[in-house]
Amino acid sequence: MRVAAPAWPLLLAIALALPALSGCQRDMSDLQEYIAKINARPGGDIEPIPTIEPHEPYLYPGHARSPFDSSVIARPLPPPPTGVPGEVDIDFDRPREPLEAFPLDSLRMVGSMEQEGVRYALVRTPDRTILTVQPGNYMGQNFGRVVDITTREIRLIEVVPDAFGGYVERENNVSLSE
Repeated sequence: MRVAAPAWPLLLAIALALPALSGCQRDMSDLQEYIAKINARPGGDIEPIPTIEPHEPYLYPGHARSPFDSSVIARPLPPPPTGVPGEVDIDFDRPREPLEAFPLDSLRMVGSMEQEGVRYALVRTPDRTILTVQPGNYMGQNFGRVVDITTREIRLIEVVPDAFGGYVERENNVSLSE
């Protein structure tokens, strides 16, 4: 047997909603009065469109060259980079090292150490991890191969694209951060 729910909560909700709904009716007489006042204004005359006088072109004497000739402002090409274009081969099948995931300018040398005659550099990554590199390791996103490590810097050779579709080697370094 089912017992019916009391109806008083529903009646209370309706009684509270009626005053709120009755507030939706507005007196719009002030708006209608304003619109009537605007419509009662006299209309103005619209000025006629001015006539445009035809333009007389003027030919400057002694200027036979077109002002749109791009050869006047074209810059000469920079000299080609040293070395034969496309001379450097990149091994794209070589497994990437962890420091090659970061741009070179985001890596910081924070120290160096020597162990059994091999000098290592301590490099801090942007995520604040410290990793070691030694000559022959790679770092940076331009295939930078570490060639020398001193107490003050890491010297490396990067492989960068040249202007002719090939690659050239470029020296770079990462100095010790103070």
